[in-house]
Amino acid sequence: MRGLGPRPVPVPEPGRGSARRLRLPRTRRGWRRTYQAVVVLTALALAPATWLNASAGPRVRKVADVPAAPVAVVFGAGLWDGEPSPYLAHRLDAAAELYERGTVRAILVTGDNSRRDYDEPAAMRGYLLRHGIPAGRIVSDHAGFDTWDSCSRAHRVFGVDKAVLVSQGFHIRRALSLCAAAGIESYGVGVAAHHDVTWAYGGVREIFAAGKATAEALLRPDPHFLGPRETGLAEALR
Repeated sequence: MRGLGPRPVPVPEPGRGSARRLRLPRTRRGWRRTYQAVVVLTALALAPATWLNASAGPRVRKVADVPAAPVAVVFGAGLWDGEPSPYLAHRLDAAAELYERGTVRAILVTGDNSRRDYDEPAAMRGYLLRHGIPAGRIVSDHAGFDTWDSCSRAHRVFGVDKAVLVSQGFHIRRALSLCAAAGIESYGVGVAAHHDVTWAYGGVREIFAAGKATAEALLRPDPHFLGPRETGLAEALR
């Protein structure tokens, strides 16, 4: 019977499919439209980072001239063999100097402790203790899994309303914007860093993280782990 046998499958000419997918403009008008589309897409991609820099830039200061606040909030930045990475150590050094100057009266260290073998806040606390900060003036947040969680929990769990934030320059503006969205009045200390591979990676990462930060500032979601209100910081400030 007709129609029961296999039908021949048409074979596309070599390169025809890919040529259609990768077809380039053939006219000046086509190239102009392509260029305009690229410019618009680039502007949209950079808009969140631009907003962060414009809104938070005036509140970035140095240790010597940052306004006083009850507490310094230090964000985690990784561990090396259980000890603070060089970038994190620089942040902790700046926080210790803020305390010694009397700019802040307590230090909240916030970081990742999602695994038993990885405890940023404990390592940060140990570092500050070795550098002369009294144990009663150090408070640990073990659920600061990202910048928004750290800011949101600082306000909602630890009762922080005003603070000095401490981080590297490429991250501090995002931290300031997110903490403002979380309800914290803050200035930031942008700790200097060597322009190495880590610094370059951090700068590029901030461009992509800015979009997520913008969404978090607008939507203000709950942190991954909220938990009950803690009194440790209030006791440290007494």
